[in-house]
Amino acid sequence: MNAGNVIELRNVHKMYDTGAVRVHALKGVSLTVASGEFLAVMGASGSGKSTLMNILGCLDRPSSGQYLLDGYDVSRLSKDRRADIRNRKIGFVFQGFNLLRRTSALENVELPLIYADVPPAERVRRSRLALATVGLAHREDNHPSQLSGGQQQRVAIARALVNNPSLLLADEPTGNLDSRTSIEVMAVFQKLNKESGLTVVLVTHEPDIAQYASRVIVVRDGGITRDEPVTYRRDAAVELELVPAPDEELEEQAL
Repeated sequence: MNAGNVIELRNVHKMYDTGAVRVHALKGVSLTVASGEFLAVMGASGSGKSTLMNILGCLDRPSSGQYLLDGYDVSRLSKDRRADIRNRKIGFVFQGFNLLRRTSALENVELPLIYADVPPAERVRRSRLALATVGLAHREDNHPSQLSGGQQQRVAIARALVNNPSLLLADEPTGNLDSRTSIEVMAVFQKLNKESGLTVVLVTHEPDIAQYASRVIVVRDGGITRDEPVTYRRDAAVELELVPAPDEELEEQAL
């Protein structure tokens, strides 16, 4: 991964026209995220948090201002060029997993590589490696209905990793999970961030989940109102050792 800043926003504004009303969703936001950082983004509904994430993920572009991703200005790219950037540089993890129900874990992970025209043998190799990275090497042939919620989210994380992205964007990734499973998923994010140096941006409305990050920003009324390091950072791996796993998960923990 390149040194320096993965994300650099410079005085970014975003306006939407909704009939007779013009909404100023982002108001001059500036933000840098260095390579290898783990950032949590918090904010109430209507704060501009979702708009900010859409711009960071190249799903939308600013009305004015600049967005540099890995040093490359993506602010004015066309829809097709943004799609290309997303596939090459950004991995997405969503609250709802977004897995194909009739497709195996391995085949779900392969999807971004199919879009990128990666040869079949290389697709399988990279997808198996990604599943092994999240602790699911033994679940390659299982369909989503055969996996727990935490396992499904780990498949989704593997899919986000398979193109070796510069940036992993996780939007409420623990929103559908119970407390222990949430810790398991956060342990995966912390491991990827620590061992691989992957830059992670996590959106959450839960302050306790934000404590797994190294830095937190709060978005309100279209601007960043707080930006500070996490003083007492939670360690998911340590927490998992202190909380006994349910019987059906004992095999998972031993692997």
